[in-house]
Amino acid sequence: KDADMYFKEQDSHNLLRPETVESLFIMWKVTGESKYREMGWQIWRCFEQFTRLEQGGYSSIKSVLHPTRIVSMDKMESFF
Repeated sequence: KDADMYFKEQDSHNLLRPETVESLFIMWKVTGESKYREMGWQIWRCFEQFTRLEQGGYSSIKSVLHPTRIVSMDKMESFF
């Protein structure tokens, strides 16, 4: 609990919501500050690394707290 942010296990899922990446893209376009582009790119790389499925597509994951034990929820939202 000494970290800047704390997540309870039941709140640690990733539902493939793209809004944060979209917002960071807009911030980069508006301000021209590359830090926003880099943040969005880092999030996208994590989507690729942790949610992309071998058989194709992506899946929500049960917890972002355990990157060595990713458990897919077998669900991909239509907006993703």
